[in-house]
Amino acid sequence: MQNNSALIIVDVQHGFTPGGNLAVAHADQIIPAINQLAQYFDNVVLTQDWHPADHISFAENHAGHQPFDTIQLPYGAQVLWPAHCVQGTHDAALHQDLNVPHAQLVIRKGFHTGIDSYSAFMEADHRTSTGLAGYLKERGIDTVFVAGIATDFCVAWTAMDACKLGFRSFVIADACKGIDLNGSLQHAWQEMLAQGVKRIYTKDIVSLHETV
Repeated sequence: MQNNSALIIVDVQHGFTPGGNLAVAHADQIIPAINQLAQYFDNVVLTQDWHPADHISFAENHAGHQPFDTIQLPYGAQVLWPAHCVQGTHDAALHQDLNVPHAQLVIRKGFHTGIDSYSAFMEADHRTSTGLAGYLKERGIDTVFVAGIATDFCVAWTAMDACKLGFRSFVIADACKGIDLNGSLQHAWQEMLAQGVKRIYTKDIVSLHETV
């Protein structure tokens, strides 16, 4: 892909794949497509959920609450999750089948105890930046393609924030897997499309590469 484009691979970690603490069904099945797609991009960024054990998003840290409850925090609604991707654990490691050796940057997110972080660009308070936008803009990148886990949370928030920050934003639908919590997958797609995110597929990237 052109030097003004980057592939952002979101949270392809043991914690979100079968056997992980917050496993998304069949999420490991998208890894071959992601490995294939990455070959077409000179610029690749990985994200990695990286929580402290006392993270505010963990249900076990809130007495009387269960995983998937929603609570209100100073920055808004927060879904409570099973403890996952704790810093330094196997659960937090990038999946061993992910084969993207030329990725230049790993953005770790969710490491602030009191703020959750879905987006690769901005934490859930919508004020705390990861620095990714500045990194991409410094390198002359104005277009991002997003793949990974989960479509309806970290992928969607990343893609929508990319739009808000002035990037052309595409989600590669068949290179993502969603949690689909109470209809969250359909809602996320509606919201993404309404905000200017484009939905494409792996075959679109492959065919574009073949015509260049």
